Amino acid sequence: MSARLDIDTPLPNAAFGSTVRLGRPLGEEMPVGLPEALAEAGGLLLIPGLDEITAKPELLVKLSYLFGPEVEDYRTLLTRVTMAHETVPEIFMVTNTVPGARPPPALPEPPLTADGKLPVQYPHRKGWHTDQSYRRPPPDISLFYAVMPVDRQRGQTIFASGALAYDALPADLKARVETLQGLHAQPGTGRGRTDAEAGKTPPAILVHQRSQPQPVVRAHPVTGKKALYLCERSQMDWFDGPFVGMQPGPYGDGARLLDELMAHYTRPEFVYVHEWTQGDLLVWDNRCLVHTATWYDTDKEKRLMWRTTVRGNPGPLYAGEKRSWVPESAAAE
Repeated sequence: MSARLDIDTPLPNAAFGSTVRLGRPLGEEMPVGLPEALAEAGGLLLIPGLDEITAKPELLVKLSYLFGPEVEDYRTLLTRVTMAHETVPEIFMVTNTVPGARPPPALPEPPLTADGKLPVQYPHRKGWHTDQSYRRPPPDISLFYAVMPVDRQRGQTIFASGALAYDALPADLKARVETLQGLHAQPGTGRGRTDAEAGKTPPAILVHQRSQPQPVVRAHPVTGKKALYLCERSQMDWFDGPFVGMQPGPYGDGARLLDELMAHYTRPEFVYVHEWTQGDLLVWDNRCLVHTATWYDTDKEKRLMWRTTVRGNPGPLYAGEKRSWVPESAAAE
C-alpha cells in the first residue's frame, strides 16, 4: 500500500501552493497522488528533504514521469550540450559551475523596496516568464531540484499565480483580455524589449524559431480554472507584438497593456518567494504560473540546480498541432 502524503496548504506567506512530505524514500517507492495535489495547490508543490536525488539523478526523471507522458531530452534541444546532465540528458543544469552558463539576473534597482523588502512586483522585479511559452504546444510542468543552492536570502525563485491574478482583474480589463493573444518570442532571436527599445533590426530567423501566439487567458486542462498566461521583456515579441491585433512595439498600446497586466499579475498577494535549502524540490505548473529568479554572487558562490520539463496535456486548444520548434527536416525523419 502506498504511503500517505503529508500535505500543508498554502505555502508560507502565500495564498497558494502546498508543502508535501513523502512517507517513504523515492528509491523505495514512487509516491501516488502528486499530480492531484499539484492541481489542488494551484500549481506549486514544495517537496523538501529529497537529498537522495543528488546521488541518483535518475530518480528525478522517474518522478517527472508521474506528471506527464513525456520528459524533455535536452540533447535534442540545447545548442550548448554542456548544460545537459552528463549521464541523465533529461536534466537541464541551471548553474554557474559550467563554462558559458547564463549568469543570474542583476540586482533590481533599488535592491529593496521602500519598506526594506525583497522586490517582487513588476517592473521593479523583472524576468517574469513561464517556461518555453514560445513553443506550440507549450510544456506543462517543470521540476526544479536543489543540488547545491546558495545561501538563503539570495538565489531565490519567485512565483506568481495566474489564477489568483485573473480572478482579481477588474471586470472591464477581464473582458478586454478574454480573447486576446500574446505573441511569445524565443530568447536569443533578437525580438525582446531591450532590442526593440534600442531600435535594432531583428535578425532573420528560421521557421521553427518564429514567435508563437498564445491565449492571454488560458483555461487549465485539468482544473478548468482560468489563468493569465503571458511573460514580459525577453520572452514576448516586441516587434510584431506583444499582442496580436494591437499596436506593436515597446511604446504602443500593446506595451502599455502588458505593463498593466504584469504589474497586476505580480502583486505581492499573488506571489510566493522560495528560499532554497539543499534537497528541496519544487514542482510547478507552467499553464497557470509565472516565475523569475534573483541575484547571487557568482564570484563567491557556486550554485547547481537540476530541472526537468514535462509535456503532454496542454489542453484542447493545441489538439493535433505539429511542434512549432522542430525543424521541418527533423520532423520528416
